[in-house]
Amino acid sequence: MNAALPDVPEVRVVGLPQLTSGFDLVERLDLAMHLKVHGPLEPMAGEQLAALAEQISLKGRGGAGFPFAKKLRAVAESAIRRGIRPVVVVNGSEDEPACRKDTVLINRAPHLILDGALLVAEALGARTLVVGVTRDSTEASMHAALTERGLTNRRGAPLRARVQRNPARMVTGESSALIRSADGGPPLPPGRKVRASDSGVGGAPTLLSNAETFAQLAVAARIGADRYRHTGLHDEPGTVMLTISGAVARPMVVEVPTGVPLRYVLQLAGAPPVPQGVLTGGYHGKWLDGSAVHDAVVSRASLDALGGALGAGAILPIGPETCPLGESLRVANWLAAESAGQCGPCYLGLPAAARGLADILNGGGPAALEALRQVTQAVKRRGACKHPDGSAAFLDSTISAFTDDLAAHVLGSGCGRRVAGVLPLQEAGTAGGGAGGGAGDAPTGQRLAVDWTLCQGHGLCADIVPELIQLGPDGFPSVAEASVPQYSAARAMRAVRRCPALALRIEQEQPPAPRRSNLPVLPPGGGRRALGSGRG
Repeated sequence: MNAALPDVPEVRVVGLPQLTSGFDLVERLDLAMHLKVHGPLEPMAGEQLAALAEQISLKGRGGAGFPFAKKLRAVAESAIRRGIRPVVVVNGSEDEPACRKDTVLINRAPHLILDGALLVAEALGARTLVVGVTRDSTEASMHAALTERGLTNRRGAPLRARVQRNPARMVTGESSALIRSADGGPPLPPGRKVRASDSGVGGAPTLLSNAETFAQLAVAARIGADRYRHTGLHDEPGTVMLTISGAVARPMVVEVPTGVPLRYVLQLAGAPPVPQGVLTGGYHGKWLDGSAVHDAVVSRASLDALGGALGAGAILPIGPETCPLGESLRVANWLAAESAGQCGPCYLGLPAAARGLADILNGGGPAALEALRQVTQAVKRRGACKHPDGSAAFLDSTISAFTDDLAAHVLGSGCGRRVAGVLPLQEAGTAGGGAGGGAGDAPTGQRLAVDWTLCQGHGLCADIVPELIQLGPDGFPSVAEASVPQYSAARAMRAVRRCPALALRIEQEQPPAPRRSNLPVLPPGGGRRALGSGRG
């Protein structure tokens, strides 16, 4: 089974390095080494910086791909209109088990990220900078970088800069969750749709972008738009940071120019010569089948055209010996457990979708497939954040990309392939993992069980804990037992206590006994000084 990725895996580069310059010299570029490798950086006026971002077609590298120049202008206009100084936020919350590119940059080149953030802060006249992280290593590296520049959070400082540490969970990386936590609230999406450019940290207009985006801006500001555009594709110039894992010999982070064939990058990491499929964009991304992989190049447009996604830059191939639906079920269970537990499409819909995929694998037939399609359609555009949408896109892609395997499970007795666990998932409670944030997502090791000799079909349990128990057509629970995630533990106990027939109980889960079957065996589910030496 594929182990969780380390914070800083092997780093490779195709062509000339830009973001990874100096990585061959030292493990971490402190300020002195950073200036030796990259040189000094002069501040730029706001419109000049926006024009640069337009000339290099800079889009957010965290998954959404929003044009950076539009975001910069929107924040500037809002700040001028309201007469409020804006805030700059660097999102370094990389909590997906298959993503490490931002973590690598923060650990090894933190000053390149700060260069971009400080350029923006100077151009906007911001006096507050927040860097969001979720790992011990990224917190330590960024704290050290701020200290090396003489940046603090003290009152009266020209630029107040601080690191915001949040639990490692999928939802904490969502922009509204990071802003909410920076204001002292819980690191969860608030459920209301407010643009950060209008009202973000402290109610001020806030420019929030991904760590790699700021690093790319810093590179372009140093070398100029013309030289930046000499690398990569004409309409998507520059390089991209990718995390390659899954069925590969050497999991790695690689900096690669856009336009390089995807099969070459996979070869570099030791992927199967003819992968059965490649998950692009991470666990909110989409699958490419084997034939599409041959035609794909590293670019947002190419992957989109073939049905994939650049997303958060995670690329995960699987080999021909692996059951793709079984591998996807592991991810679907993890995505369901990552729910914040505060809106129905997430804490009800995602577990239901995972159960639907499990039903397909266990021979549920066409009815199970139709039920899964209905659930994934029902959760879209209804959540408090983008987690339900991204999870639904992943499931939709799974059943679209692997039609032969789907038919084998739906119409026959399964594909006969094993589930090897090649898609990395962080174990609950481990440092830096998505499932170990301690805020509701981790499994409890317990299950809610129904005693059929006592159950009288009152239905109270389905009202109290609907994410675990639903009623069947006969009015009785449709499941005999259900695993209890952390966010449902209190409601599950309440259901046990309030059952009029005393038919519910909490039990400790036991590891499944080995079984012989041709179905896959599934595991359980500032000022300008900050741009220079910083000490002046």
